[in-house]
Amino acid sequence: MTPMSARDRILDAFEALLTTEGERAATLDAVAASAEVSKGGLLYHFPNREALVAGLLERLRALADLDVVAMAAAPQGPSLYYVSSSRNVDSPFDRSLIAVARLGWEKHPEASATLRDIQRRWLALIRDEVRDEGVTQAIMLMGDGIYYNAVFGGDVFEDPSDPLASLLQVVRRMVESSPGRTA
Repeated sequence: MTPMSARDRILDAFEALLTTEGERAATLDAVAASAEVSKGGLLYHFPNREALVAGLLERLRALADLDVVAMAAAPQGPSLYYVSSSRNVDSPFDRSLIAVARLGWEKHPEASATLRDIQRRWLALIRDEVRDEGVTQAIMLMGDGIYYNAVFGGDVFEDPSDPLASLLQVVRRMVESSPGRTA
């Protein structure tokens, strides 16, 4: 196993602090201590707070690029991929996504712009597949709801069976019967 680079440890520490304690607690000193590097070591990789934020956004965009490629190539299609992968929490992509969402958007408008861009890319793949705006929005919102449910406490459905399986059947029917879709 390859040891993690100091740069990656610093970004991991920044993500963790943002996620668990918020932006105000994610100071350069706290990030350096959490990453187990000297402050000079942190400043070597990220000369200031803005560079640290930029590094986190770069990481998120790279992970989003991988996700979009996987979504576009998914054998089950982008819609089913999006909904089924919405349950994946605590992945590197998810941790970066949550950390960026915790940044103060007034202070870091590039954070909200990055999140909107990722969402637009997912939306475009689903829209290209189903070719119906209402169905596209319903699929996106379904995936968002599954993600919200997974992040904030798991399944709340009374049905003991896997609710994702039934929802994926609904998505499959929505995609297949979408009025603008060409078979």
